[in-house]
Amino acid sequence: MASQEPQHQQLQVLATLDAAKTQRYHFTAIVVAGMGFFTDAYDLFCISLVTKLLGRIYYTDPARPDPGTLPPNVAAAVNGVALCGTLAGQLFFGWLGDRIGRKTAYGMTLLLMVVCSVASGLSFGATPASVMATLCFFRFWLGFGIGGDYPLSATIMSEYANKSTRGGFIAAVFAMQGFGILAGGIVTLALASAFRKAFPAPAYMADAVASTVPQADYVWRIILMLGAAPAVLTYYWRMKMPETARYTALVAKDAKRAASDMSRVLQVEIEAEAAEKLDDIIAKSSGGGYGLFSSRFARRHGWHLLATAATWFLVDVAYYSQNLFQKDIFASIHWIPKARTMSALDEVFRISRAQTLIALCGTVPGYWFTVFLIDVLGRFAIQLLGFAMMTAFMLGLAIPYHHWTTPGNHIGFAVMYGFTFFFANFGPNATTFIVPAEIFPARLRSTCHGISAAAGKAGAIVGAFGFLYAAQPQDKAHVDAGYSPGIGVRNALFVLAGCSLLGFLFTFLVPESKGKSLEEMSGEADGEGGGPGNGAKAMRPFVLEMV
Repeated sequence: MASQEPQHQQLQVLATLDAAKTQRYHFTAIVVAGMGFFTDAYDLFCISLVTKLLGRIYYTDPARPDPGTLPPNVAAAVNGVALCGTLAGQLFFGWLGDRIGRKTAYGMTLLLMVVCSVASGLSFGATPASVMATLCFFRFWLGFGIGGDYPLSATIMSEYANKSTRGGFIAAVFAMQGFGILAGGIVTLALASAFRKAFPAPAYMADAVASTVPQADYVWRIILMLGAAPAVLTYYWRMKMPETARYTALVAKDAKRAASDMSRVLQVEIEAEAAEKLDDIIAKSSGGGYGLFSSRFARRHGWHLLATAATWFLVDVAYYSQNLFQKDIFASIHWIPKARTMSALDEVFRISRAQTLIALCGTVPGYWFTVFLIDVLGRFAIQLLGFAMMTAFMLGLAIPYHHWTTPGNHIGFAVMYGFTFFFANFGPNATTFIVPAEIFPARLRSTCHGISAAAGKAGAIVGAFGFLYAAQPQDKAHVDAGYSPGIGVRNALFVLAGCSLLGFLFTFLVPESKGKSLEEMSGEADGEGGGPGNGAKAMRPFVLEMV
């Protein structure tokens, strides 16, 4: 029998936001916040398209039978340093967003991303070591700015949205990541195509020196610098957005200003409560102002923070392993020819073509399935389904792996591989971003989202560094120069399937937030006082309800 919903006391401005009809301003917020994520994804993943080119330009020895590749320590740094910066940025800007406001911190992240995108492409030096060192330095700080975008974009969108379509709005912001990945592939494809047509070159095996034309050095620099463009285009609109009503009312304790701001942007008249009622509601909503490290937070939200952090960690181990090292997987199944049979620009062209195809057919559609279905099916069901299907398709790749590597079966492998991306994005890659922006109190929302996101980036770092070494063949004769034998791509896929299975199990600790207001989910509507009341019961993890 369904339980009766408790009556919650809520500020008029927040009740109006929860009930507001979808209108143009919501879509403006999605585009403005989403372009930050478009930039984030482009900047984070475009590096995987040019690492082979960097190896050819800076580490080729013409006397060797194969073109140069980045040494293991350099490859790990180039691929992983931005992720390290992202983790630090998520923690710092997540905390800052709860201290100085979402809008102010938001502008800072965007400026940092613009400056460091351009600086990454201008990496200078007379030696390979100096070029790689400056590239890694600027990509760390680029990642730091990108990191801030995660908690701030999610929190801003969740606090602007109405409760009936909030999941779809936050998912739409995150879905711009798919377009960013796709744009990285298309830009690289276009540049590689234009440059190889303008500067034709023989294959490496025909002429090792001539196979990498001097102009190839411009290609990777242009690709990295173009990441600044969408961020520049949206800066003005970001600065025009008012602070969110929930931060202004519940954290800054200025509900009259919140009502004024939202009246303007939603084009409706919102009356501020009388002073006595206002003080009473805000006092109850603050719940005594308990902190992140308090026993009350641990009692009310400890399981939730563990669940959001653990599931994000586990999905990112798998997701970033696959995304950053698609080129290595494609090469292992012979979808991309051996490096020695191509010129440098031919190799870039083929890698970007394969990655663009996967993004177009698997990555982007998955995000938009989440956008349209999350407020119908709910966060819990989509995350559970996504982890289950990721596990199934990774096992489907790993168990008959030798079948997929034989000639004629590459299309089947690509289809199966594309489905793992589809169900990552129509699943935990999206939901782990959405849920932390909905279930924590306003004064800790950005901080807790930052902690959850940082756990995810820790998983991405494990994936980026671990897969680099683990995917090396077990046979010493086939190991890339400078590497030790690993467990091979097949066994690495088994490990990623295991991570997805663990994520499936941790999902049972995640509360369902579909159709509930942010104040209901966080407990702020109940005053968060005393013992666990109705709000705490509503947020109890699913697995505990079953028990």
